[in-house]
Amino acid sequence: MLPRWELALYLLASLGFHFYSFYEVYKVSREHEEELDQEFELEADTLFGGLKKDATDFEWSFWMEWGKQWLVWLLLGHMVVSQMATLLARKHRPWILMLYGIWACWCVLGTPGVAMVLLHTTISFCVAQFRSQLLSWLCSFLLLSTLRLQGVEEVKRRWYKTENEYYLLQFTLTVRCLYYTSFSLELCWQQLPAASTSYSFPWMLVYVFYYPVFHNGPILSFPEFIKQMQQQEHESLKANLCVLALGLGRLLCWWWLAELMAHLMYVHAIYNSIPLLEAVSGWTLGGLALAQVLFFYVKYLVLFGVPALLMRLDGLTPPALPRCVSTMFSFTGMWRSDAGFAKVGQACPVGGARLDRPQRVRATVLSLSLTQDGGHGVGEIFYHVYRHCWVESWNRVSINKKRSNRCC
Repeated sequence: MLPRWELALYLLASLGFHFYSFYEVYKVSREHEEELDQEFELEADTLFGGLKKDATDFEWSFWMEWGKQWLVWLLLGHMVVSQMATLLARKHRPWILMLYGIWACWCVLGTPGVAMVLLHTTISFCVAQFRSQLLSWLCSFLLLSTLRLQGVEEVKRRWYKTENEYYLLQFTLTVRCLYYTSFSLELCWQQLPAASTSYSFPWMLVYVFYYPVFHNGPILSFPEFIKQMQQQEHESLKANLCVLALGLGRLLCWWWLAELMAHLMYVHAIYNSIPLLEAVSGWTLGGLALAQVLFFYVKYLVLFGVPALLMRLDGLTPPALPRCVSTMFSFTGMWRSDAGFAKVGQACPVGGARLDRPQRVRATVLSLSLTQDGGHGVGEIFYHVYRHCWVESWNRVSINKKRSNRCC
C-alpha cells in the first residue's frame, strides 16, 4: 500500500491531466463552433446559458427524445402500478406487471410491435421444448437475422411514420432476443422433469415483458428474475420513498453532467470532422478520447440507472452500474456486471457460464471493433455486434456449462 501523500500526489496529477485535456477540447469547440454548427447543425439550447449542444451522439439523442415523448411517463406508470399491486394484490403482481408491459409496448410500438415480440417469444419457447441448446441458439440466431432482411425491414418501416419508431422496434427486438434466449438456455439446462410452474410460457411472458428493461436493458438472468419476483417480502412504502428520492437525485446529477459535457465539448462532432482532427494538438486528441469514454460512462449511468431504480422499487436486485473509466486500468473493467451491449460477448447473465481471459478478450475485442464501424447504421451495428458475439461466446457458454453446470 502506497503512503497517503503519494496517493494524494497521483490523484492531483490525474485531476490536472483531466482538466487540462478537457480545457483543450473546450477551446477547440469554441474556436470551431461556427464550422461545426454549419456541418453538424448543433442544437440551440437554453439549459446552459444559451450554449449550443452537440447532438451527434445518436444513442443519447435517441433515448432522450423518446424519454421526453413517452418513456418517462410509461416508466412512471410502471412504478405506480407496481406499488399499487404490491399493496392490493401482491400475489398477482407479476401478472399485473406483465399486462402493463404489453400495454406499454402497444403504446409506443403499436399492435405490429407487440405482435413481433410475441411471435419471437413464442417461437423461442416452442424450440426450447426440445431441450437442445444447439436448436435454441440457432433459433435465436435466425430470429435475430430477420432484423436485417431487406424485405422484412421494408415492411416494418411501413408500420411507422418516423425512423425513430422503427429504430425503437429494432432496439426492442434485439434486447428481447437476449431475454428469451436466457429463458431457453436455462430450460435446456434443467433436469427433467423441469419445474413447470417457473419454466412455463406465462412466466416467460412475465420475464420478457417486464417494462423497465424492455427497450434497452440492462440484462437480468431468468432464474434471478423469477426468484426475486416470486418473493413475498418487499420494502415498506416509506423505505421505497427514500430509495426513490435518493435515486432520482443521483439520476438528475448524472443527466446534468452528461448534458453539460455535450454543451461544453463538441466531442462527437469533432470526431466526425477529419480535417479538424488532423489539425488539433496531441493534448486535444487525448482530451477527446478521455471525454468520449467518460461521456459513454455517464450516459450509461443514466440509461441503466433509470431501470435499475425501478427494479429496486420492485424488490429486484439490478446489475451493478458501470465503474468510472478513469479508475480502471482496463476499459472492460468498466462493466461490473455483464449488463452492457459490448459485454454481451461475455454472456454471463444470458448464458450463465464463466469464460477464461483469452476467450473474454476475443469476444470483447470483436464486439468493440464492430461497434466502431461508423460506416453503418445503428441497427446494422447492433445486429453485427450481437450476431458475432453470440457465435464467439455461446459456444464457450455450452462448453463451460457442461464442465461446471453452474451459473454466475
